[in-house]
Amino acid sequence: MPTSGVLDASVLLAIILGEIGAADAKPWLANACIGTVNLSEVVARLADLGFTAEFIDEGLAELDLDIRPFDRAQAERAGLLRPQTRRLGLSFGDRACLALAAELERVAVTADRAWTGLDIGVEIELIR
Repeated sequence: MPTSGVLDASVLLAIILGEIGAADAKPWLANACIGTVNLSEVVARLADLGFTAEFIDEGLAELDLDIRPFDRAQAERAGLLRPQTRRLGLSFGDRACLALAAELERVAVTADRAWTGLDIGVEIELIR
């Protein structure tokens, strides 16, 4: 069983859309949380794909996610991560996930291989 983690949007999308890595991602759901910034990214991507608001809401409710708010401390930490992550092309959402993982001292779980080049004091787990 995985340790406690913080899910990047890519992980939740892999599960919902049945993408490569979904099987490795599913066990994380029981012991992980996701930040509101990354949840918003998931909703936006599903909306872009044509899913209705009702379908998205019901699907997310079924997952019974532990959703954490994005607060000032995380905002500052995410902002301060920019110089260290810019060369790897990490987005604001990526940095928000990493900031939450750092704050909670949890593993950051992602499908984004660019994260493996980071040395910021946060353990990173790839699902694919």
